[in-house]
Amino acid sequence: MIPTDDLTAYVDLVLDVGVPVRADDLVVINGDPEHAPLARALAEGAYARGARYVDIWYFDVHAKRSRVRHADPATLPEVPAWLDRRNEELAEREGVLINIRGEDDPDLLSDVDPALAGLDRMPNLASRFRLQSNDLVCWTIVAYPSPGWARAIFGEPDTARLWGHLKHFLRLDEPDPAAAWRAHLGRLGERAAVLNAHAFDRVHFEGPGTDLTIGMIPCARWDVIGYTAADGRFYVPCLPSEEVFTAPDHRRVDGTVRSTRPLALAGSVIRDLELTFAGGRVTEVRASSGADVVRGHQASDIGAARLGEVALVDGTSPIGRSGVTFLETLLDENATCHLAWGAGITQAIAGADEMTPEERDALGLNVSAVHTDFMVGGPEVTVTGVHADGSRRVILADDVWRLGD
Repeated sequence: MIPTDDLTAYVDLVLDVGVPVRADDLVVINGDPEHAPLARALAEGAYARGARYVDIWYFDVHAKRSRVRHADPATLPEVPAWLDRRNEELAEREGVLINIRGEDDPDLLSDVDPALAGLDRMPNLASRFRLQSNDLVCWTIVAYPSPGWARAIFGEPDTARLWGHLKHFLRLDEPDPAAAWRAHLGRLGERAAVLNAHAFDRVHFEGPGTDLTIGMIPCARWDVIGYTAADGRFYVPCLPSEEVFTAPDHRRVDGTVRSTRPLALAGSVIRDLELTFAGGRVTEVRASSGADVVRGHQASDIGAARLGEVALVDGTSPIGRSGVTFLETLLDENATCHLAWGAGITQAIAGADEMTPEERDALGLNVSAVHTDFMVGGPEVTVTGVHADGSRRVILADDVWRLGD
């Protein structure tokens, strides 16, 4: 449970900074049954701000486990049309979307066929990803500390300890959390500006088990969290956030990369993940557990086995400094540098949201219905920017941001 005063401050941060709710808004809240206290508090806050209707939808991963165990495998990729229609109407109404994270049992599907588990992507609907990636609604992702999630991290259901971390990461322990977030995003924006000024042709990741070169799209910019939705509202998609990111050229990725943290994906925990790329595509997947889940995920469509994001995070991240692996991508991706297979970040390229899939692909911006981040950074990983003439500048080394003006 979150203390009442903290819960009120959290709701204010989400509804005033993350997704500013206004009168007559249609608001959708997605979560698990364990997230009900936060979902209800967000509904109360949204209605108090004039929302027209708040729809809370709970997804139960235990039902997903039953589906993977018993359903015809050919049906596992299917999604009922009414779920997609819900997202489509939200886009038509230019509404607000809040996704609550923090799985009560991140490894619940560890005892089912991993290849089958990889086929069922619920609750990550492609229709939801489309409206998020194209800024059709104001949307954000937040976390709630359930007992099961705390147990998976600490070995005991210590939700107070987990909330203590979340409160700090969210800057709710600051006198003015909203002002703290504006200042924080401004600092990250300064880093993005330096990267854009260098206009690197490619970046090179090097460390234990990692030697990966990633080409950049000339017109793609490094950016930070904070976008403008179709209706003109500024929103912050992820709370918290510590990253500077861009969309790479999916055709120019070669080498091998080793994940530096476990990845919770589709009800399974992927450990010791290694991916090999050649000519922009994943050619080999290795992991001590969950490799078939990744293979199934990357078989979703033609772009699912290509890169769509490069994100840089240094050792100043409070999430990284905590020393905890949270088994929740919202947090773990903001602890250290990460990459993502699947769809490219459209916000990194001006006008990309109005391009056809073919036009995006021609630029090197990856097109896919999936987008999965995995962590690849840390003190042993060096990230170097390479100019078109071959000159090199170290961006990150020993978890320290090295790139100056």
